[in-house]
Amino acid sequence: MSKIVKAEFNSEAVAGFNHRTAMEEASRCLLCIDAPCSKGCPAGTDPGKFIRSIRFRNPKGAAETIRENNILGGTCARICPYDRLCEEACSRCGIDRPIEIGKLQRYAIEQEEIFDMKTLKAPAEKKAATIACVGSGPSSLACAAKLAGEGYNVTIFEREAEAGGVLTYGIAQTRLPKAVVAHDIAKVEELGVKFEFGKEVKATDLNSFDAIFVGVGLWGAKIPNIKGTDLKGVYAAVDFLKKARTMKEAFKPGQNVIVIGGGDVAVDCAVTAKLTGASNVRLVYRRTIEEAPANMTEFEYALSLGVGITTEMAPAEILGTDKVEFAMFDGRDGVSGAKFKADAVVFAIGQGAEKVDQFIKVDTDEKGSIKVSEQFITSDAKVFAAGDIVNGGKTVVEAVAEGKEAAASIIAYLEKKGVK
Repeated sequence: MSKIVKAEFNSEAVAGFNHRTAMEEASRCLLCIDAPCSKGCPAGTDPGKFIRSIRFRNPKGAAETIRENNILGGTCARICPYDRLCEEACSRCGIDRPIEIGKLQRYAIEQEEIFDMKTLKAPAEKKAATIACVGSGPSSLACAAKLAGEGYNVTIFEREAEAGGVLTYGIAQTRLPKAVVAHDIAKVEELGVKFEFGKEVKATDLNSFDAIFVGVGLWGAKIPNIKGTDLKGVYAAVDFLKKARTMKEAFKPGQNVIVIGGGDVAVDCAVTAKLTGASNVRLVYRRTIEEAPANMTEFEYALSLGVGITTEMAPAEILGTDKVEFAMFDGRDGVSGAKFKADAVVFAIGQGAEKVDQFIKVDTDEKGSIKVSEQFITSDAKVFAAGDIVNGGKTVVEAVAEGKEAAASIIAYLEKKGVK
């Protein structure tokens, strides 16, 4: 079981490896020639190769492998669902337990930062072509890094004051510290990517670019259609987490906070509520704990802080600023019920797409997601899109993978057009 550290707003919930424990864990690797763990990573981070480097005392080689394949190596080391991807594919699963790949990746990137390793190098010669990336979340950062690494001129437009999108504004710092995201973004900047902040992009801002990538993520609030959701103290998860990250100590949601949902975002909201001063925080999930999609280590951390969990219940009505009524799913579709006191109610049941037609004209589906081809090309051949705005909200590592694939399609488009 992962070691849980002391609860502080800026500390990490799960401790990483030191040099000794990293070497011990890397020594367990079977050094598979055709490593199944590497096939299990959507972004192609190649754990088989970087673990081999760590095992043979070459942390810089490990960091280089990670960065070359996944520009957000530090971020993904914290929040990637390893248990369902590379670790599940690990050959040691048939012997005892899988290698802790996530922690070894985290160790390698921490060594990169501690010793200021230069793991990426920008091309000496720049191409003439220019690409705009709208949004600075995982898919845009991955797309921009790949393009810049090939010598293209890339500008990322971000409406907020800082880069990172959901990584900066939508994940609890105990799971993903801001410094980790900043270090990853610094690696993108080292490749020559430019950033423009605090600006709502319009079509006229993009006209001069040779290609456009859209990776704006999902920032639309998703609230159920029940009575009382318009009351003060009711939040969508993205707004709640963003307020906590930007307002910091000034954000006080109240002593009694109820979070609706059972995913990682719901747990982030519950932990954030605790660390901002709430004394009574409860997660309410409509299914059983076994069906909850959140990482069990994150649940464990939330429980260690005193967060309560109630399952098989869903909100029926918000009666006022201090009470929420629930229906209980007891096999008879809501025969039972309960009322919980709350100063704040947070809905962490998913996010929706915002409209993109203020800066781009492309086809979208009924949910507002951008329609793309297998090559991430939109209905406008000059415009490409990937990440949550396309897939409806998956993992960060999948957004990275899609951003890289979209970059390859952009390069193919520019070469076909003869733009160099």
